[in-house]
Amino acid sequence: MKKPEKRPPELRASALYRQIWDTVRRIPRGRVATYGQIAALIGHRRQARLVGYALHSLPEGLAVPWHRVVNSKGEISLRATSIVSGEEQIGGSLGRSSDDRDRTRSFDRSFFPRPENPR
Repeated sequence: MKKPEKRPPELRASALYRQIWDTVRRIPRGRVATYGQIAALIGHRRQARLVGYALHSLPEGLAVPWHRVVNSKGEISLRATSIVSGEEQIGGSLGRSSDDRDRTRSFDRSFFPRPENPR
């Protein structure tokens, strides 16, 4: 019979997952980053799904603000089994406005790190 692992779950995770979690922890309150931005920051451009997998496998109780990572549409990607929609859970989409230009401008201000070429 296999002995149970005595190390905490965050230490059993791969170094790459820990690097992703540490990067997500650096997102300041009130800011967001996309899965793709996080992937680029850790040197894995075009591997946004890897960030999603790492956040999906967060150990229970590990303090990582996963809700600050959004998809390319500016929405939180919830599990398919989630009963509550992202808007109900968080209180609406980022920068929601009746004017698309306002929404884009507001959303751009929320990014961490800020886009190099703001609109």
